Amino acid sequence: MKLHLADFAEKKVFTGYGDDHVIINKTRYDKNIIVLPDHIIDNWQVKSITQLTCNDFECVLPFKPEIILLGTGDQLYFPDRTIMVHMIKLGIGIEVMDTKATCRTYNILAEEGRRVAAAILINN
Repeated sequence: MKLHLADFAEKKVFTGYGDDHVIINKTRYDKNIIVLPDHIIDNWQVKSITQLTCNDFECVLPFKPEIILLGTGDQLYFPDRTIMVHMIKLGIGIEVMDTKATCRTYNILAEEGRRVAAAILINN
């Protein structure tokens, strides 16, 4: 599916997605990735949702996101509860959804000027 851009200026946004990839500003990524409006962490070394830990989100904390959207592939899978509790204690919201919904929601929040991060698990 292709998404159409609104007025995003220089922001990193999802311009497409598929079952095994996402497209950010017309560049295809087929590995796990974290996207923020002004930065991409394209070497997110997460093996799977079952092995996801609080430490896996340390790389995004310096960017001070308000909310992290966790895209878990074509189906909804929830991470260990301790991750959700940890993020809430840090004052960061976390929402879990399938990757397609994550891409759409991220674009809306980024367009609103929110400090959002989309953590995408491609190889879940």
